[in-house]
Amino acid sequence: MGLNIGQLWQLSLLFLKNLFLVFPTLKATKKTFAICNDLFGQEHQKSNRANAFRHIIWNILICKNSMQILKNKQKSVFWAQKLTDLYEKVTQNEVLDEAMDLHNNAVGRMYFLNLIDKSEAEIIDYVMTKMKNAQKVTAIQEMSRFKTSLVYIE
Repeated sequence: MGLNIGQLWQLSLLFLKNLFLVFPTLKATKKTFAICNDLFGQEHQKSNRANAFRHIIWNILICKNSMQILKNKQKSVFWAQKLTDLYEKVTQNEVLDEAMDLHNNAVGRMYFLNLIDKSEAEIIDYVMTKMKNAQKVTAIQEMSRFKTSLVYIE
């Protein structure tokens, strides 16, 4: 999915204001895709459990990587939220897909706070376990019932 010039500009401005977080964020994004491609192939590109896993891992890794720079877990969570919320806004997915992604991003940041000192392998195992109990939703309103669970559409 490509971004138009306006969308790219919005993301660029955020990164320009936070230059020191560009590398850790890109590293987290690249690692997320490597993990998900390895585990799920292209399945994580759909609105399914694998996609929920990807959003959770992405947010955890952004938090972990940015915390190395920021030295503060709340600031790293705030950065991940600011970035991923903007990303979801500018990519203009279907409304239910966007809500699903925002929900899973938030759950990932919450999981990070409990996994802060865990290894990458332990994080992946934890999220894989949580993925087994992911909740299928058909409406945005349903997501509020699953505040700590992964949600998916397909």
